Amino acid sequence: MDIKITERAAKFYINEMNLTESDDVSLFVRVGGVGSGGFSVGIHKGKPDKEFLTYEVSSISFCLALDDLWYLDGITIDFDEDIGDIIFRNERFSDLSNP
Repeated sequence: MDIKITERAAKFYINEMNLTESDDVSLFVRVGGVGSGGFSVGIHKGKPDKEFLTYEVSSISFCLALDDLWYLDGITIDFDEDIGDIIFRNERFSDLSNP
């Protein structure tokens, strides 16, 4: 699996979601929103209800359900200071900005 969550992205989520050390955050595929083919990345505090992988960044556990790796494999999640928001990049998809 090639998934990268940068320190800048982790710090953004820590501030926006009032996370504390050792909190769990789930990243998942959702229908709608900005993303490739009508899909996008959703996020919520807590672990998935299914089998998952964990990536530790800035003392936060980012959890990804195995069922969602078809979309998340290859993704980089970063924070862009110029726009003040999270950005998603994945070379497997040509455009993550528009469905």
